[in-house]
This record gives sequence, C-alpha cells and structure tokens, in this order.
Amino acid sequence: MQIRNVNQNDTDNFIDMQLRLDRETDFMMYEPGERKTDRDGVENLLRSAEEGGNLLLVLEDKDKLWGFLSAQRGNPNRIRHSAYIVTGICKDYRRMGIGKAFFQELDKWAVLNQIKRLELTVMCANEAAVSLYEKSGFVKEGIKKNSMLVNGQLTDEFYMAKLME
Repeated sequence: MQIRNVNQNDTDNFIDMQLRLDRETDFMMYEPGERKTDRDGVENLLRSAEEGGNLLLVLEDKDKLWGFLSAQRGNPNRIRHSAYIVTGICKDYRRMGIGKAFFQELDKWAVLNQIKRLELTVMCANEAAVSLYEKSGFVKEGIKKNSMLVNGQLTDEFYMAKLME
C-alpha cells in the first residue's frame, strides 16, 4: 500500500475508484450512476497534477486505487494563493491513517507552492471527515445551508479552511 502522486497511466483506475466511491458513500458529490465518466476530463485533471500546477495524490494497493486527495489551486492571480481540496477514501481503507497521511503530504505541497489558504466543504453530518480536517488544522468558517439534497433530505455543509503560515 502506498500514497503517491498520480500519473497518466492511472486514468482508468482513477475513474473506477471514483465510481466505487459514489456507490460506497453518501458523502461524495455524485450519486451512484450519476457521474459522467469523461475520460478526457480525467486525463486533463491528471495531467494538470503531473505537470505540477495542482496536487493529486492517490492511495494504491494491489494494483488498484482506493483513495485520493485533490488540491486545485486558483487560476486568477487574486486567488492563486489558495487551493480547493477534495478527498475520498474507499470504505475498506478508512480509519487506517490514510487521511492523516494525505493531509501531511498536502501541507508539504502547499508550502512548496506558496499556497496560503486551503479550503473545502464537507457535509455537517460527516463527523469522521470533520474530525480529520480539524485534526489537520482546518477550522469551520461557516455553514452552507441546504446545499445538497441527499436521499431526499436537504443537507448542510461546513465551509472549512486552513491558513498556512
């Protein structure tokens, strides 16, 4: 089992992991079967990370991907110092310290790339993720009320951020 930077050879495996995550949890953006498996879009995402502008870490085990952390930095100059974080870990690999390891690597990348602000949103009900983010130095900045409709229920999200020194 290893955490590593993504590469172009990971396209199909990355798509499979995203679809698996959609089936396994209600805490990701897409419902099962909703995600469009846009191979070109995934290839562009992987390329932008491989070329160094953004970060995309993956968890690999047994020749499959089981988790990821993505940090997409802002493009306009006024927000180039910030990065938006998305992460997901498949159920069989949760509570093994992988999330903590992802966020430690994120911090290293942020320092090297002069990122001053890391930000994300998380469903308020996702207590495990909120705990991980708080332990990683993120703080709640506000609540995005009724931001998602999950299983017929309106769901709030926390805005969270970490300011880098």
